[in-house]
Amino acid sequence: MTLQPTDYPLIVEPLSAEHGGGFVATAPDLPGCMSDGETPEEAVVNARDAVAAWIEAAEELGHPVPAPSRRLARAG
Repeated sequence: MTLQPTDYPLIVEPLSAEHGGGFVATAPDLPGCMSDGETPEEAVVNARDAVAAWIEAAEELGHPVPAPSRRLARAG
């Protein structure tokens, strides 16, 4: 089975004004994988691109790609 960026849950949170405002979307299953956007929807679209890049880089480097989780205990 080939993993897709949409297989991974995202946590979307607002960014403070001191951090530029907008929203950040984080993929908790993939360490360091996140992106931002001016709206929650833009943050999700950008994060899906980041997930795809994360998976591609891990595969090219021969690193394991964690399976996506299906449940999050708490988001935000």
